[in-house]
Amino acid sequence: MPDADAPVPETVSTYLRLRGLEPQSRTFRKKRRRELDEENVPFSAGRDPRGVGDVLAVMTREAGWNPQLAREDVVLAWAEVAGEDTAGHTQPVAFQEGTLTVQADSTAWAKQLQLMRSHILSEIVRRFPEAGVTGIRFLGPDVPSWKWGPRAIPGRGPRDTYG
Repeated sequence: MPDADAPVPETVSTYLRLRGLEPQSRTFRKKRRRELDEENVPFSAGRDPRGVGDVLAVMTREAGWNPQLAREDVVLAWAEVAGEDTAGHTQPVAFQEGTLTVQADSTAWAKQLQLMRSHILSEIVRRFPEAGVTGIRFLGPDVPSWKWGPRAIPGRGPRDTYG
């Protein structure tokens, strides 16, 4: 710390006189106070090395990816959520506005899943709350449509012609 009676350098005193200020021994060297940066203080908790998983968790949370990753986890854990036998005949195909769409092998499986809807939905919400699943839609098998193709005709098609 500079002495209070130390002489002021000539350049500093000339500058202060030109600015209309009185040169004082304390004005030419003031120490700047450093702001404490908790992350860069030696031997503090912020300086400890972190694992890759911790760094990725922080990064995904800050980027807002947690809901998308939770939805992907629902698809990956579908066999655990719905059961092994059910998962063998069904497959999650889409997420749209909080609704999970599941396609079944047959209409019988789709109907059975409709009866199990509340159980499956509660299991998804319990295991993956960040996924944002609010409903489940079950579809039957993907069958060809009669309305499209080379022999389709425009209009309502054949109807009852009696009466």
